Amino acid sequence: MKRVGIRDVAERARVSISTVSNALNRPHLVSHQLVERVRSAADQLGYVPLQAAQQLRAGRSGLLGMTVINIANPFFADMVAGAEDAASAAGLRVLVGNSSDDVAKERDHIELFERVHVEGALVSPFGPLEPWLQRLRGRGIPVVLVDSVDDSGELPSVSFDDVAGGRLATEHLLATGRRRLAFVGARAEVRQVRERLHGARLAVAAHAGAAIEPIWTERTTSDLGRAFGEQLAARDAADRPDGVVASNDHLAIGLVHGLISRGVRVPEDVAVVGYDDIEFAAIAAVPLTSIRQPAREMGRTSAELLLARISGIAGSELGSIVYQPELVVRASTAGHGRG
Repeated sequence: MKRVGIRDVAERARVSISTVSNALNRPHLVSHQLVERVRSAADQLGYVPLQAAQQLRAGRSGLLGMTVINIANPFFADMVAGAEDAASAAGLRVLVGNSSDDVAKERDHIELFERVHVEGALVSPFGPLEPWLQRLRGRGIPVVLVDSVDDSGELPSVSFDDVAGGRLATEHLLATGRRRLAFVGARAEVRQVRERLHGARLAVAAHAGAAIEPIWTERTTSDLGRAFGEQLAARDAADRPDGVVASNDHLAIGLVHGLISRGVRVPEDVAVVGYDDIEFAAIAAVPLTSIRQPAREMGRTSAELLLARISGIAGSELGSIVYQPELVVRASTAGHGRG
């Protein structure tokens, strides 16, 4: 069925398009009789104004834009949910762009935000985005970084201390007597992953006789984690890591399954620590020790900071909020220390 437009209403009411627009949006500019005639025609035809067009004419889109690295990861899904909590309370909606570990997609999302005139953008960057973010800001669209920081100090951010997180995870393994460690992470170019590895290396450097082997994957899926677990299990026991830090829980859970499927015990032979503490970590076949990130709270806080900037609240253009890690110990490391 053809959508009824403003031209159809004008023809039914026998008035100009501009008169219809005034009667529906600025009724004080036309007579009461014309307003009633136009509204009657609109009702007869079932005309529904395009809300987006009305908002844009008023200088508002009613939207916040948000990019995330991979929404298949529950950490990012929870972060989006937190942003939606804050946006909904302010009468706004969130337009979400999932880059799926793809820089080109990420940039496409930023360009879309510019085209639809979002009121502000929440960006969890996968790759370098400086020129694209500068374009948004040049259009008067405020930006807040999420799960990242701006080295220039120009953009406010809500982030997580990943160096401390990587260090905490590794120190836990070392405290259980593990010395041959591995760090399994996706994409060394991702800042958060690099910082987690840096923290792990700091912990290892403080323990004589300990070593850590970086192992890189292309993506952070449980299937890839399982494949790497099987590969580690195929090594001779003396060459196999006895402790693993994974850059997220998906990898870690898959890794545990891969090890167990090849007869390697977790945690007796290999202890595993994940990252993010997604909901499934606690109910996995071997409950997973993990570094907890308050994803939903981070998303909500970042959206509240962005809304303050949109509203022009003094000082809201500044600020860097950094959350600290929490270690949640479960069966994938617990109870089998090597003193």
